[in-house]
Amino acid sequence: MELHDVWFVLIAVLWTGYFFLEGFDFGVGVLTRLLARNRAEKRVLINTIGPVWDGNEVWLLTAGGATFAAFPEWYATLFSGFYLPLLAILVCLIVRGVAFEYRVKRSEERWQRNWETAIFWTSLIPAFLWGVAFGNIVRGVKIDRDLEYVGSVWDLLNPYALLGGLVTLTLFTFHGTVFTALKTVGEIRERARTLALRVGVVTAVLALAFLLWTQFASGDGKSLVALVVAVAALVVALSATQAGREGWAFALSGVTIVATVAMFFLTLFPNVMPSTLDADWSLTVTNASSSPYTLKIMTWLAAVATPLVLLYQGWTYWVFRKRIGTQHIAEPAH
Repeated sequence: MELHDVWFVLIAVLWTGYFFLEGFDFGVGVLTRLLARNRAEKRVLINTIGPVWDGNEVWLLTAGGATFAAFPEWYATLFSGFYLPLLAILVCLIVRGVAFEYRVKRSEERWQRNWETAIFWTSLIPAFLWGVAFGNIVRGVKIDRDLEYVGSVWDLLNPYALLGGLVTLTLFTFHGTVFTALKTVGEIRERARTLALRVGVVTAVLALAFLLWTQFASGDGKSLVALVVAVAALVVALSATQAGREGWAFALSGVTIVATVAMFFLTLFPNVMPSTLDADWSLTVTNASSSPYTLKIMTWLAAVATPLVLLYQGWTYWVFRKRIGTQHIAEPAH
């Protein structure tokens, strides 16, 4: 296997890790409106992801940096063609981080309510736009002979990509709901399990339609296996949720995300961005990659840094592994 193939796989792994981890905290952000009934419950939801949300975003920074270094042509075409949706995602992530930090700086109800509203919208919008972006990458976009995107932002709002956005939004919300059931106690835990069943059914219908569309359009035997795994894991996750096995439900909803992202990249390879104008103008792992020397240096750096990051994140999740409820929320200081 060539180094550019190795880095295609590594970037797929980075995006998978990002969607697995950031997926549930996007989902929890959406639940601040769908599940929480009062201020105390909103604080419980936010506290479940408070220690880990910023660490989850490290995966996005790493995936973006790896794409820039390993496949500069892919990075340039992607960020120039998808400029507006990616800018919207970036702004949401910035505002979201500020909202987490500033929400507790003042005790006024209006102040905290406004920042909680910001958390909801800046979780919902990226969860939807990431699906739109990857839907267009898999479907293909207008790339000319100079390997440049020549379409408009309206070309990105096609039915396939919009369906992809709905799939990631509902899937992340389901992932966040089972995570909430896993991390909380009391009434909010019971309501999270009930909501997870409802959201999960909608997710299953949308995901099945989207994945079948992907398979019939550009899939093969490997992507079909990923499709079966994704759908089966989601169905079993629903059964585990109904049985009150939150740990299994969360793990299996994560498997659904992993299999879905794997299907995206299996469908793409050896392309990284197919051209809808001419197949010969598509960006591939060969014509979009850096030099072999650059990829070799990156491989050594990744071999050293990646285990350290995984150990640190694993330790963080272990430290903050206990369940919480409204009884653990202190009264605000006056």
